Amino acid sequence: MKYLIYFLIIGFLLVTVRPVIFAQKMPEAPKTLEEARTIGERILFVFPEVLKKIWQEALGIFRQIFNWFKNIWDSYIYPWLRGLLIKEVEKRKPEVQKKFEEEKKEMKQEIPVVAKSLWQRFIELIK
Repeated sequence: MKYLIYFLIIGFLLVTVRPVIFAQKMPEAPKTLEEARTIGERILFVFPEVLKKIWQEALGIFRQIFNWFKNIWDSYIYPWLRGLLIKEVEKRKPEVQKKFEEEKKEMKQEIPVVAKSLWQRFIELIK
């Protein structure tokens, strides 16, 4: 499942970034050191903005994917699981109630013995 999500994320990033890359023409190599410095400075100033735009676009796509999965979950999967859970709870309810009553009776028998022994221990500590 996680590989599917990774694949979708990478795929959507490639789909959104690839047209931007191919739409631009290839820059020429700088001829002097000064030109290289100015190109480097432009890249350093433009790079964060480009990453921000790409990230914002990717977030929009991720939100759409999340909403799509949430819609499927809310429409189909959750009601189906809830129906199964309700059926299972109703099926096991009498058995659980029976065991609860048995435990209740057992506790009513054990509590006086335990309380009495605790009281005796307390009295022994005081002596």
